[in-house]
Amino acid sequence: MSAAKENTKSINLSLLTVVLLLLVVVIWVGIRLVFPDSSTILAGMRPENLGIREGKLLSCPTTPNCVSSQSTDAEHTIEPLTYQSSTTEAIANLKSIIQSQERAKIIAETDNYLYAEFASHWMGFVDDVEFYANEATEKIDVRSASRLGESDLGVNRQRVESIRNQLKSF
Repeated sequence: MSAAKENTKSINLSLLTVVLLLLVVVIWVGIRLVFPDSSTILAGMRPENLGIREGKLLSCPTTPNCVSSQSTDAEHTIEPLTYQSSTTEAIANLKSIIQSQERAKIIAETDNYLYAEFASHWMGFVDDVEFYANEATEKIDVRSASRLGESDLGVNRQRVESIRNQLKSF
């Protein structure tokens, strides 16, 4: 086969690859536009080890896609939330804030604990966010972690800070 034919074949294969990738992207965007709240393969599985154990939330993994007010290392630590009301009212205020967020769903709640899932818009990645209110300290420990991937580009930290700011208005 001549070099010209080989080059043309290579260009055609590259063009076909680009067209197929664009088609996949268009189909993905179309599905997300038509079914924005549907789960995707990027949601991952809901962890079975979340919750409060001996006054503690689950530790963050070694990956940088988690923040926790109970963490002791600088990469993962974040200040706990504070409240001036009763514990029950603080959890109710958090619930109200979460319910006002797009693509957020409350999974479990008690008088002093709240667990919610937050999904990203286009890709459908899910973050698990927990709140544990300690009546004695009037602080709410928080843990926000991505289910999949290595980095979250700071999304979990930003979410907790946004919730902190909204909680101040109650």
